[in-house]
Amino acid sequence: MINAYSANGSVKTLAPAEALKNLPDDVVWIDLLEPTAREDSYVEGLLGLSIPTREDLKDIEPSSRLYTENGALFMTVSLVVGADGPNPALTDVAFILAANRLVTIRYANPKSFRLFVDAFGRTSEGMENATTLLARLLETIADRTAEVLEQAADRIDRLSTDIFLDRGKRRPPQYLEGKLAEIAQFHRLVAKVRDSLSSLTRLLTFLGSAPLMCRNQADETLCRTVAHDVETLSEHAAFVAGNIAFLLDASLGLINVEQNAIIKIFSIASVVFLPPTLVASIYGMNFQFMPELQWHLGYPAAILGMLLSAIIPFFFFRWKGWL
Repeated sequence: MINAYSANGSVKTLAPAEALKNLPDDVVWIDLLEPTAREDSYVEGLLGLSIPTREDLKDIEPSSRLYTENGALFMTVSLVVGADGPNPALTDVAFILAANRLVTIRYANPKSFRLFVDAFGRTSEGMENATTLLARLLETIADRTAEVLEQAADRIDRLSTDIFLDRGKRRPPQYLEGKLAEIAQFHRLVAKVRDSLSSLTRLLTFLGSAPLMCRNQADETLCRTVAHDVETLSEHAAFVAGNIAFLLDASLGLINVEQNAIIKIFSIASVVFLPPTLVASIYGMNFQFMPELQWHLGYPAAILGMLLSAIIPFFFFRWKGWL
């Protein structure tokens, strides 16, 4: 799908079958969402630019993700998609800044793009040039990343409350093991966010030194502001990642404590019942010359001896605080 956005906020969906050979002068943004090879060729013919393919976007070499060609800036960044769901992932998005037009190529629909597109018609004033449009789009991406981190930090705080509060209530290890899956999910999300912020930092550094961006003082200032925001978000993401690591270690420790408590119960039970077992084993041998076998009170005496041998260790363990 090819959407062409004009400076006045209007949008038009283009198709390769159209006879359109030249774009209107007021088109400042061409957004390619999951384009086909035919749509790539169509846009290349309209703009005279080489459009990166899906395979090109996957290249992780810095020279392949950030470069200048024929006066146009080619930049690729990794953005988080599915942050609100159970399976967050990274998708590569290409930005091409040429003359007074911005071209984006993406094979997913991150929420930051949806938010920007929804607001474009209402806030298109002042975005007559592509550099301003790109700076505002990057600002929206940074704001969305901040929102994802805030939501993750809030959910991690609630998870920490569930794990550590009311520790007087004994919880089985299965309860804590279920929480490990949630911790792993948060770890994966924050790891994706940190990767995205790393690529955004590289892009903003490259963009901030580009002559196209330096022509407009307001755009250059906004770009620096976004770069500072991304740097702050990277520090916050590192802090959240540290909290997740602590929560993981603490949960594993609590699981060990609960398991040790169960093993302790079995160990004490075996020690408590060991003396009665010894008494029963002795009088169960049935040797002929055992004086106690002829006692009229031998049976109740053996029962009493087994009870005492079990009760005395039990109260001893209670006195020591082992129970």
